[in-house]
Amino acid sequence: MPHKIGFVVVSSSGHEDGFSARELMIHAPTVSGWRSPRFCQFPQEIVLQMVERCRIRKLQLLAHQYMIPSKVEFYISESLPEYFTPYQAERFRRLGYVSLCDNEKTGCKARELKSVYVDAVGQFLKLIFHQNHVNKYNVYNQVALVAVNIIGDPADFGDESNIILSRTSPQTSREKLIDHYLGHNAEDPALEGTCSGKSDYISPLDDLAFDMYQDPEVAQIIRRLDERKREAVQKERYDYAKKLKQAIADLQKVGERLGRYEVEKRCAVEKEDYDLAKEKKQQMERFRSRVYEQLQLHELVDTEPMRRPLDLPLQPLACPSSPHHQPPMRSLPQPEERVTENRRADPFLQEKPSSHRLDVSQRLTVDRPPPATEPPPKTHVAGAYSRTWSHREDALLTLHKQLTDTPLGTPKEDLKSTLRAAVFLVRRAIRDIVTPVFQASLKLLKMIITQYIPKHKLGRLETAHCVERTIPVLLTRTGDSSARLRVMASNFIQEIALFKEVKSLQVIPSYLVQPLKANSSTHLAMSQMALLARLLRDLGTEGAGFTMDSVMRFSVQALEHRVREVREAAVGMILDLYAQHRALVLEYLPPDDSTTRRNVLYKTIFEGFAKIDGRPTDAEMRAQKRAAAEEAEKRKKEEIKALQGQLAALKEMQAEVQEKESEATKAKNQDTQERKAAPPNAPEIPDNHYLDNLCIFCGERNESFTEEGLDLHYWKHCLMLTRCEHCRQVVEISSLTEHLLTECDQKDGFGRCYRCSEAISKEELPRHVKTRDCNPAKSEKLANRCPLCHENFSPGEEAWKAHLMGPAGCTMNLRRTHVLHKTPVLPPGKGPAATRAGTSGSKVGSKIPTPKGGLSKSSSRTYTKR
Repeated sequence: MPHKIGFVVVSSSGHEDGFSARELMIHAPTVSGWRSPRFCQFPQEIVLQMVERCRIRKLQLLAHQYMIPSKVEFYISESLPEYFTPYQAERFRRLGYVSLCDNEKTGCKARELKSVYVDAVGQFLKLIFHQNHVNKYNVYNQVALVAVNIIGDPADFGDESNIILSRTSPQTSREKLIDHYLGHNAEDPALEGTCSGKSDYISPLDDLAFDMYQDPEVAQIIRRLDERKREAVQKERYDYAKKLKQAIADLQKVGERLGRYEVEKRCAVEKEDYDLAKEKKQQMERFRSRVYEQLQLHELVDTEPMRRPLDLPLQPLACPSSPHHQPPMRSLPQPEERVTENRRADPFLQEKPSSHRLDVSQRLTVDRPPPATEPPPKTHVAGAYSRTWSHREDALLTLHKQLTDTPLGTPKEDLKSTLRAAVFLVRRAIRDIVTPVFQASLKLLKMIITQYIPKHKLGRLETAHCVERTIPVLLTRTGDSSARLRVMASNFIQEIALFKEVKSLQVIPSYLVQPLKANSSTHLAMSQMALLARLLRDLGTEGAGFTMDSVMRFSVQALEHRVREVREAAVGMILDLYAQHRALVLEYLPPDDSTTRRNVLYKTIFEGFAKIDGRPTDAEMRAQKRAAAEEAEKRKKEEIKALQGQLAALKEMQAEVQEKESEATKAKNQDTQERKAAPPNAPEIPDNHYLDNLCIFCGERNESFTEEGLDLHYWKHCLMLTRCEHCRQVVEISSLTEHLLTECDQKDGFGRCYRCSEAISKEELPRHVKTRDCNPAKSEKLANRCPLCHENFSPGEEAWKAHLMGPAGCTMNLRRTHVLHKTPVLPPGKGPAATRAGTSGSKVGSKIPTPKGGLSKSSSRTYTKR
């Protein structure tokens, strides 16, 4: 017959503080249930493990009044994946879903109880909660579940999952045949409640509505009376069965009334109205005592003590009255074994258990026999399995003392047997959600490793056994929802990893570099990253279990994790490793190019490398380039302004020259006339055409330097000029670097080296900077820098002429080999410097355009040298 199936909560995607998914394991009027974190991501999920493999017949959900999911999906599975492997979707089979109403009609004041009839076999049930319904009360977009109930039958492994078996037993066929001849209809309302012997009958006492509105203590009495009623019917004691039926009906009303009082008392406590809370408490005590006296008067219940609701442990729910009921399993299959905490039904009263428990005990002494309490365990193994957390803690502390006091000389086999039994209990206690029990397990484990094993000289094998059996479980606790437990577990792992007995085993590092799963919890992933980073600083990567290969593979894989904090932690770990092992780290990363830098993480990593190396980052290089471009633009404007001034000066000079020429022509004509009358040996007036046939850059004068001749000279022979290989323009050698960075058609392909200040192709710039083979440049005030031979020489414009044209000058100036004839430089006042009208030192005319047919004829007269 289907009955209520007990379960434990294996995992959940998260919860709000004080509303853990483990609250679902209690059914009582005052339970709060589970709530998702505030502003959580959807979907949220909860995985339940039933106490046995069963065929589920009915699922019930009690929704919250305003934190309502739009849809809940159900999945079932026979088992969970192996340890440290996340729950894979293919292991769960989807059963279907239910939609929940938005509760607007009730003003979000009522709770919806949803019942779903299914036929599925398994031991693990997963609930997936989708996006919440929006209302004015749910300000944090949460979803919640007040209670969940599972009803089914135990299933053998021969049963096939998710298949309805239409088999009829001989007894069932006989009952149907009798009903047929008697004219009974199974759906007749008059027969309701009489079909408890049928195989598919579900008792109303197993329904979720019964437990959620009944006082827990009264509910136990009702179930006990219902069991006696069935026994009386089987023995044909119908008068007694009728008496029990009426008592059950009356007790249901009593239980609902006491449950309402309990809720009112809790509300009064939350409002700090303690007078009202005391009044409700006394009212409950009087009413309960009167009812129990009536039951005992009619001999409907034994005088044996009855467990009060405050003593109910947080254990898997099951119906003791069901004929197919089996006691909850003490331990569930590894690694999902969980030891639950003995919590109270009222979370608020749990904060002050001592005073509340004192009041209860006083009342019970007066009103009726004392409640059943769990007797103290006779032995500490027994105590470790107790439902009371204080007994579990005492058991571990007692075992700690016994192991500490174990005398020397005890046989090795006895010592090893005791050790392995203790490790088994420690492993179980590490999973305990009660903080004192968890702390006691850590204390016992530390004593075993650092004292018990060395004292009795049990060797490395036993130490390895302790570590390998407990570290994986401890690592799972680093992902606990409680921040306090996470910190305690992480600190303990770091502490024992540094023990000399454990450090030599190199076991813990191998667990920490196991790859993170994409859907692992955020807390677990962050704790593993933090532990790894801390132990890397303590142990290093040589001879302590960590290797560059394992750590870098783990870190690179962590860069792909779905959680941003995990990815950022992986970046920090890679940068720390690069500071110590530069070349080895680069072997595990993609090349540093524009394609790789599109990934923000890799861009951050490579810029971090640049800072560690002392190189400018991309941002700094862009800033330098921007500053250089602005400086070049500013200089260009100044040159244009200076050039315009020189052009104006040249025009004035040309006008003066023309005026002088006209005057000279007049004077010549007059002189010719006078010459006819003058003696034949009279001297001639000198000509002032000193700019004719002169190169204004190198100072060479040649009769072939007509306008066309000068263009050819500039294009091929002038020692102060060169042609840009990228844009084919003729520029001064002294300004070639600035031309490549700011004026050339290919300027985007060049960057400035921060050491030599020259223009280097961006493809070669990283290698150029890394090798540091270039000759460092000096300040412009201290030296000039030749872009051809890359040498520094004395500052000033005359130094440029000496360097590029002198016999001991630049060896890389190829035009020197093509110059066959040179004319001496004009003396001061006669050369090109005089044509610049006082603009010496200005960098004007640094670029000469070269059209297809060569230099334009007008350009050669309008540019001056530096």
